[in-house]
Amino acid sequence: MYATQHATTRSQQRAIPPLVIDLLLDFGTREPAGDGTSKLFFDKPARRKVKAYVGHIARLLEEHMDVYAVIGADTCVITVGHR
Repeated sequence: MYATQHATTRSQQRAIPPLVIDLLLDFGTREPAGDGTSKLFFDKPARRKVKAYVGHIARLLEEHMDVYAVIGADTCVITVGHR
């Protein structure tokens, strides 16, 4: 995962583990956010994919499934937060 310093700081401040950001990049639903950026988040189908991928660990990650990430056109994570 390539992230800006801002995204790294925000993920630490907001207690969003890097694993969750990686899962967002792999399974998250993407929607345009303007200026060539995209917003990634976990909707129902994305949550099902994550659950199938991680198995029984999904219960531990449930509290982190309500997050989003804004990524640039080069797939660099710009910022992360809670929805």
